[in-house]
Amino acid sequence: MNTKITSVLDVFKQAANTLSNPEVQEWKRQGGKVVGYFYSYIPEEIATAAGLLPFKIRGTGSPGAQLADKYFSQNVCSFVRDTFELALKGELGFLDGVVTTNSCDHLRRIYDNWLTIENNPCFHFVHLPKKRGKEQTDLYYRELLQFKKSIEENFGVQITDDKLGDAIKLINEKRRLQREIYELKKKGNPPLTGAETLAIMVAGTAMPVTRYNQLLQELIAELGMSEDRKAPIARLMLVGGELDNPELIEILESQGGLVVTDALWYGTKAIWNNVAETGDPLSALASYYLEDRPVCPRLFGTFSERFKYVKKMAEDYKADGIISVRLLLCDQWGFEQDDLAGFLKEEKIPYLRLETEYALGTTGQLKTRVQAFLETLREV
Repeated sequence: MNTKITSVLDVFKQAANTLSNPEVQEWKRQGGKVVGYFYSYIPEEIATAAGLLPFKIRGTGSPGAQLADKYFSQNVCSFVRDTFELALKGELGFLDGVVTTNSCDHLRRIYDNWLTIENNPCFHFVHLPKKRGKEQTDLYYRELLQFKKSIEENFGVQITDDKLGDAIKLINEKRRLQREIYELKKKGNPPLTGAETLAIMVAGTAMPVTRYNQLLQELIAELGMSEDRKAPIARLMLVGGELDNPELIEILESQGGLVVTDALWYGTKAIWNNVAETGDPLSALASYYLEDRPVCPRLFGTFSERFKYVKKMAEDYKADGIISVRLLLCDQWGFEQDDLAGFLKEEKIPYLRLETEYALGTTGQLKTRVQAFLETLREV
């Protein structure tokens, strides 16, 4: 891999593997404000239109949950506990505000507990519907209107329709470039690993979008002229929720397979369509986030749509098998893995289900199970 590609990838990897990364630090040095958010149903366009840096909050680098365990019961997933641990330790102190939502009962508890801390940065809560339809989209529109007003009041800014429209175009361009990255992975010998791809995608939630788009354009141009890598022994698809750790994919790929596509919220599900750039921009955002994107398991009545998306992505990228990863104690993905297993069995698509804690511990069992799965794929 040439020096230019390595240099750009290093920027993305650093942004993905740290929280207050150099890109965020430079933004802050220039007087910029950072708004942290949980879950992919909080529109980054609204914060961007306000001149803020939207930062998707992760628990990257958590040493454990010794402090956070005092706030949560043991049936709360490790993503929530590890992330709140960093908040308690001051590792998220670079955030000038935090907005969250009722994505699940576990994540809801972060908001409740963060409010009990003196000088906490939480300033808004978006109520997210659990179904889709006109009434739910109208409700979500009203929630986004309140979110917009809350940002304006807390940061002393005005978000005009023109600013919101410009932000939509800017982030649509980011999505378009990210889809180009995934297009490259349709090749028989893709130029990027799954771990590198995830680092690129996570970086897109953790650095200024204009800077990110510029670097991504450079990377795509260089990849187009680079020599392709050796074809993998198996092409894999990864399915899961808020998976944000490239190291996990490195472990899966260390056995000779390659993750060529995914159905992740740090992956294709967040970018596969664009927001409409005509009409009322806030209405366009409400329609996009609740109706137009690939759907989340938390929304009732979307079973068929979710699994059709998984099947189509597997077919389009010629995946030999699918691996799903669930964080231990995640209720939504516990049910999703069971239902997905039945669907893929009927479709005769090889499937491996894994469970892990948010912070990886020993990885021997993961490697063994993936190795065994790859062996079955060779026999097909």
